Amino acid sequence: MKMLDSLDLSHNQLSGEIPTSLAEIHTLGVLDLSNNNLLGKIPTSTQLQSFNASTYAGNDGLCGDPLPLCPEDSLRPSTTNPRENVNEKDDNIFSFMQEVVISMAFGFIFGFWGVIGSFILKKSWRNAFFSVLDAAGDWFYVRIVVFVSKCKRSLNSKF
Repeated sequence: MKMLDSLDLSHNQLSGEIPTSLAEIHTLGVLDLSNNNLLGKIPTSTQLQSFNASTYAGNDGLCGDPLPLCPEDSLRPSTTNPRENVNEKDDNIFSFMQEVVISMAFGFIFGFWGVIGSFILKKSWRNAFFSVLDAAGDWFYVRIVVFVSKCKRSLNSKF
């Protein structure tokens, strides 16, 4: 049994504690002990703690890493990260959303108010901006009129 690669004992109505001999199978890559009647603490400092919590789901009597702490462990200060049991994917999405909101706030403050504030405070900048905008509008208008007249001329010459 020491060369076992995968072990699925789910839905077998197993009861009692997880045997420590199971922790001695170092080649075990997949384990499923879910939906049984197991109880007690998952053996500590073993490979069994490296599996996901779903490996032990449906065993209401089990506790210890990666599941919630056992009652006797709650009396001692925890040496692990309290956010360790939080789903990492949800945590990353939450921090990403925080970063997006913060970036949008800074972008609005510096971008929008930087431009509008400068136009409000500096009349010369405001006049220069709108004269450039008028010149660009006039340039586009002339380009469009020339293009339309060329198109009309080429259509008239074909017929």
